[in-house]
Amino acid sequence: MAEDYPADGARPRRRGRKLLIGLFVLLLVVAGLLVVADRVAVGVAEREIAKRVSQEVSKQGAQAAEPDVKVFGTPFLTQVLDGRYQRITINLRDVQAPVEGDVVRLSVLDVDARNVRASLDTLRTGQGDIVADTVNGTGTISYDSLAALLKRPGLTLGEQNGKLAVTGPADILGQKITISGTADVTVADNGAVALRFNDLDAAGLPNLPMARGLLNNFAKSISIDVPLPELPFQLAVREVRPLPEGLAVTADAKNVPINSVS
Repeated sequence: MAEDYPADGARPRRRGRKLLIGLFVLLLVVAGLLVVADRVAVGVAEREIAKRVSQEVSKQGAQAAEPDVKVFGTPFLTQVLDGRYQRITINLRDVQAPVEGDVVRLSVLDVDARNVRASLDTLRTGQGDIVADTVNGTGTISYDSLAALLKRPGLTLGEQNGKLAVTGPADILGQKITISGTADVTVADNGAVALRFNDLDAAGLPNLPMARGLLNNFAKSISIDVPLPELPFQLAVREVRPLPEGLAVTADAKNVPINSVS
């Protein structure tokens, strides 16, 4: 004998299924809103940090294009509440910094800050400091601005087989000649770029000991420590390398205020 089921016996199951679907859709909507809110918060933080970085660069008497700031780590909002950020990168372009009456140009300065501390109140009000445990920077100094610091008109610098190459006019025993050669490049104890021209030659140089001695003296006269401008974020230069596009500078710092404007 077949059992009798209520005419609407399947409705409770349908209602339950509809309820589960509704909850699932609601969760998706809430999750989507949270993702949107998270990305909006990232944008706000990046703009605030970029503004503060621009202020810090200006305080040091330098100029640069508007910083490009990226904040990493997800979800971002948990970092906001904690006041700590995993990683922030700051890309500066067309940096121009004064040094001894001249202007040193860095076509690019890329900064990578790790474990950055910035309270929610700092981001909200714009008051207070944004501090990074470690900051690493890489930049490229144009050869033209570096050559200008040598105070030798007509001298040009460039890269040749991984070394710093130089060419320029010289007057040896009353004869106008063009010198060429390479230099060793290191970081001096005072943070300046040490240029040591140990291998110079000149076409047409008289084959005389005196001429060779004068050429060696010329090499010594341009073998100097070239001061670099004060880099943003208290970065200290650790390494310099000649590249085709310019002199590559590597710098770092610890416990650094990304901004000091209060």
